[in-house]
Amino acid sequence: MPVIEALIRTEEDGTISFGNYTLNTKSKLQDFEHAGDLYKIKTFYEITKLERNGSFVYESVPGTAVANFCVAGDGVSFTVEGYRSSQITVQLEEDTEYEVFVDGESVGSMETNMSGKLAIRVELAGGNSTEVRFVRKQG
Repeated sequence: MPVIEALIRTEEDGTISFGNYTLNTKSKLQDFEHAGDLYKIKTFYEITKLERNGSFVYESVPGTAVANFCVAGDGVSFTVEGYRSSQITVQLEEDTEYEVFVDGESVGSMETNMSGKLAIRVELAGGNSTEVRFVRKQG
């Protein structure tokens, strides 16, 4: 998966891809319109952060490239690439339990806090990509 040279783009399947962890200096793009929402991306090797309509959506430390980011009724899914292990935080529903999958394997259940944020660490190295899914548990 190549880094996103335009910083953020809409994919043919309706998802978005964003981030460029190879940049040495912080780059940002705001007012990117997708599906009626406005997105703002900040990215470089230290951090990648995405906001939608002024609200937090995604952050990784260090920076990453994210492909096919999809928010569905039951959760969030995407493919992430980076140069080393990254902590990834996503915005989900508050006080809700999610099953977390990395490369198709469940890594357990986690519950969001009052703000709806959930953070995981993903092992990334050498530009390899990893598939991540957060699926809301029924209950």
